[in-house]
Amino acid sequence: MIRRPIHTVLVANRGEIALRVIRACRETGRRSIAIYTDVDHDAPHVRAADDAVRVGSYLDIEAVVAAAQECGADAVHPGYGFLSERSAFAAALEAAEIRLVGPSAAVMDAMGRKDAAREIAVKAGVPVVPTGEDAPMPVLVKAAAGGGGKGMRIVRRAEDFDEAVAAAKREALSAFGDDTILVEKYVEHGRHIEVQVLADHHGNVVHLHERDCSTQRRHQKVLEEAPAPTISDDVRRLVTESAVALAREVGYTNAGTVEFLLDTDTDEAYFLEMNTRLQVEHPVTEAVTGLDLVHLQLDVAAGEPLPFDQQDIRVDGHAIEARVYAEDSFGGFLPQAGKATLVRWPDGGSRDARFARSSTTESELAGARTLSKIRVDQALETGQVVSTSYDPMLGKVIAHGHDREAARRALVAALDDTVILGLTTNAGFLRALVASDEFRTASIDTAWLDHHDVPPPDAAPARQLAAWAVFERDRAVDGPFVSDGFRIGADPAPVVIELDEPVTLGPAPVTPPLATVRHDRVEVAFQGQRFVFDRADVFADHGPVAGDGSIVAPMPGTVLDVRVAVGDVVAEGDVLGVVEAMKMELALKAPFAGTVAAVDAAVGGQVSLGHQLFVIEKES
Repeated sequence: MIRRPIHTVLVANRGEIALRVIRACRETGRRSIAIYTDVDHDAPHVRAADDAVRVGSYLDIEAVVAAAQECGADAVHPGYGFLSERSAFAAALEAAEIRLVGPSAAVMDAMGRKDAAREIAVKAGVPVVPTGEDAPMPVLVKAAAGGGGKGMRIVRRAEDFDEAVAAAKREALSAFGDDTILVEKYVEHGRHIEVQVLADHHGNVVHLHERDCSTQRRHQKVLEEAPAPTISDDVRRLVTESAVALAREVGYTNAGTVEFLLDTDTDEAYFLEMNTRLQVEHPVTEAVTGLDLVHLQLDVAAGEPLPFDQQDIRVDGHAIEARVYAEDSFGGFLPQAGKATLVRWPDGGSRDARFARSSTTESELAGARTLSKIRVDQALETGQVVSTSYDPMLGKVIAHGHDREAARRALVAALDDTVILGLTTNAGFLRALVASDEFRTASIDTAWLDHHDVPPPDAAPARQLAAWAVFERDRAVDGPFVSDGFRIGADPAPVVIELDEPVTLGPAPVTPPLATVRHDRVEVAFQGQRFVFDRADVFADHGPVAGDGSIVAPMPGTVLDVRVAVGDVVAEGDVLGVVEAMKMELALKAPFAGTVAAVDAAVGGQVSLGHQLFVIEKES
């Protein structure tokens, strides 16, 4: 390939990954162009880029290519998700003589489908997982054309197979535009191991070592780390060498990830798929290798050879990444939406920072002192509205330490300092998970979260903090400028209280928390969790009213299916309807046997969180 400099890059994505690529463009002296929809007209990535072009949808290939042509882009970086693994998009860019920061359309087409990729892996001598509809239960039904947990179902009983296939097909068609389904052996006790590969246009292929992404729920990664903490040297050698062999076999260029499933019962590793793009978890690889993957991606796309050989790549320490989602982790991991009334990320959460060296922090975990590097990749700010239109990931918090335990403790401290008020997030769940004995001992496999509950943080300390925040707000009672939120003709405005020193609650002081005091309630961030208390009685317990046969929307979204009508007789567990949000389907089931008394749902209709969809009258 002839070296052709890249001067202008169109970033075909949004959120934190768009900011990540824009930052790399700025650092390498390249001009960046953002794209945006009406929902994102004032989003952080739009303001950060050198210029921006409106499109109707991030999935509109014709519109995105036209935007690249309009702004004179030499190349397009697709990030991850959206069009990043669409071979049709890569082909359209090739036809327009615009470079994709990624592999060719032919390679993407070959490796983007799990069925075709499997055949190439076999040819390259890479071990693959047994497949076929005749495989003994349990089996995994999954989309052939995508990943990210979309279009996946575990089937344990033959009578559930057809329903699982139908649901997986719908999700796959919605997420990837292709409803082709694969069926393969489901490994009960597995670890998800993946290898980062990088290849240039001059025949050089290297791996950047492996990552462990076993901490998952519903096949969606929650925590990722590098290097993998539990695998043997033999397995490490097998997966890294297999990844390079596969990349060579298919003629891969740019950054990609080869994923493997390690059966911990047999210590056998199977090829799963190849992601023909940058991964969400690329920061942990950057942390331990000291390499900037996006810089390298841009240079490879410009025709530059890799500046190192395999023997030059070393691993330094350990890194762990936590994905912060807008979801109710203690309520079924359901996507959430709303306005972020207050946002604070660790170390200030500067989106321009790579790894900012944090101050030495006191950890309540054995009182350890940990000097570490904390990195935050995020695109959420105070006042921003989070909708169900896009993926619920809000940002990533990454800790890098001299060993795994140092990184783990640093991540706990960083999550303690993560504050998002106004909508429900998984920050408190992440904090509890990272602090757990199971994660500390690296005993969590890919199915662990599907069978174990992570206890939510204790509400009692947060209740005390809420009471203290109310006291702080109300103690200044004299003068015309008292900070009580008073305004004419409306409820008092919310007042943000930041307690100015750690508060001792139990055996150790907690990080100075943030609280928002409103006229009717108090929101407190404690151990990463969002707590809401009634303003009139911040010491009282509050909880949901017990269900009475009413089935409400557990998340804002779209009604995909309504299967019952008023008067129908249903059995316990019967599916009444299906709701979708953020490309995830949720079947709503009858809580007990009875008769359908009310239906307020229509296929295609939009529903808000808590909207009553069905009412079931219990059999007398």
